[in-house]
Amino acid sequence: MNCIEIKNLEKKFDNTVALKDINLNFEQDKIIALLGADGAGKSTVLRLIIGLLCQDSGEIITLGFNPKKDKEKIVNLTGYMPQKFGLYEDLTVIENLNLYSKLKKSSNDFEELLDFTTLKPFKNRLAGNLSGGMKQKLGLACALLGNPKLLILDEPSVGVDPLSRLELLELVKKSISKNTSVIWSSSYLDEAFNFDLSIILDKGKVIFSGKTKDLGNNYEKFEKEVIKLMGGYKEKESLVAKNYHIAQIDRECTVLADNLSKKFGDFWAVKNNSFCIKKGEIFGLLGPNGAGKSTTFKMMCALLKPTSGNGYVMGIDVEKEPTKARGYLGYMAQKFSLYSRLSLYDNLDFFSGVYGLFGKDKKEKIERIIKIFELEEYKNQITSLLPLGFKQRLSLACALIHEPPVLFLDEPTSGVDAIQRKEFWNHINALSDIGVSVLVTTHFMDEARFCDNISLFYNGEIIALDKPDNLIKNAKAKDMNDAFIKLINEKKKEK
Repeated sequence: MNCIEIKNLEKKFDNTVALKDINLNFEQDKIIALLGADGAGKSTVLRLIIGLLCQDSGEIITLGFNPKKDKEKIVNLTGYMPQKFGLYEDLTVIENLNLYSKLKKSSNDFEELLDFTTLKPFKNRLAGNLSGGMKQKLGLACALLGNPKLLILDEPSVGVDPLSRLELLELVKKSISKNTSVIWSSSYLDEAFNFDLSIILDKGKVIFSGKTKDLGNNYEKFEKEVIKLMGGYKEKESLVAKNYHIAQIDRECTVLADNLSKKFGDFWAVKNNSFCIKKGEIFGLLGPNGAGKSTTFKMMCALLKPTSGNGYVMGIDVEKEPTKARGYLGYMAQKFSLYSRLSLYDNLDFFSGVYGLFGKDKKEKIERIIKIFELEEYKNQITSLLPLGFKQRLSLACALIHEPPVLFLDEPTSGVDAIQRKEFWNHINALSDIGVSVLVTTHFMDEARFCDNISLFYNGEIIALDKPDNLIKNAKAKDMNDAFIKLINEKKKEK
């Protein structure tokens, strides 16, 4: 039996083809992974399934109903958690639950649901003041109201650390009834191993639909097969590194954190953290959401003043001489932080000026980096209209335009496809080889193998600092994902 049947589905937005010739069956009473990078078409499929969008052509049957004609019937049988936090941030947890229970005409007895999602201690807290993981749990709780027959979760684990992702998945499995079908959308390919069935989209087309195990019994084999289905990837020389010039570096630590701490009110976001990044080293900051990684980044970039301790870039105190220190580093923020109303070229022009480039040198470097990142076709396009992969390329290009000896990359590959991730890391590894120091955060644990050393954060403190292989060995883990979960859980038990 199928809970959803899709035949010859197509959807366009203006002149952009979002979905083309989609034929899918979603089995009833199953938890199915819908996988693909941002922009692959996942959210469009989900919105069409429940009638929030209308297709240009093709047929959809959801729970026996036509979404175009019977939207209200489908909505009453469906729990939907949108990709972006869709609740009311100025209402408390309990007020959001009350509102959604009225909309769904369901019971307002939330005690079991609050206990189950561990939200009970926070029921009177404003939704806007919850952590990322807690927001996701509240979104899930609201979607579960009314015991839906179909639960649609659009990237519930986006930007969430491996442990929280696992907890969220277990929460879904335990909370649904036996006759509930679940579609779990994600850009994390490794999540496929948590499901029996997987559907993978790429550029609006289905490239795989079937049992996850058919793609391989481990992540490495699985990823290779997906890349093959996407058209393949052949590693090539990084033109970024080939055309990069940095001054001679004669210091042991290019980046140094010395007992760095940050307190917000009574809360220590970062506490007495120290680390040294050497020339050409790729240094990874890993940890759960809210562990203090981004706060550390901001302090090291002089975007946030530390409560105590010091940060140094190329020997310069970032608090005392922030402008000078920033001249030695390139920063790629966690969220797309360029100017969305400017063109791609104008963003490069602006940031190269901020980094002190001007005249002929500035123009030549802009043209060169546009060519290197293959952005010529988009250079006059408004940045907000760029596909995600090109936005990420532009962000990295802006961070590299002045050829700094130090790079700070905060989740640089979030949301991009497997091939684009490989391209990014090809550049990062090549830059490391010529002496560029890299500080990087990521929620993709397979990327940890590219780091020379990893600092694992938890509750604002460093709980482990070592090479990836040593962390895996000491945790008696099978891989970095397993090591992450074990080390964090061990620390939780100590509290």
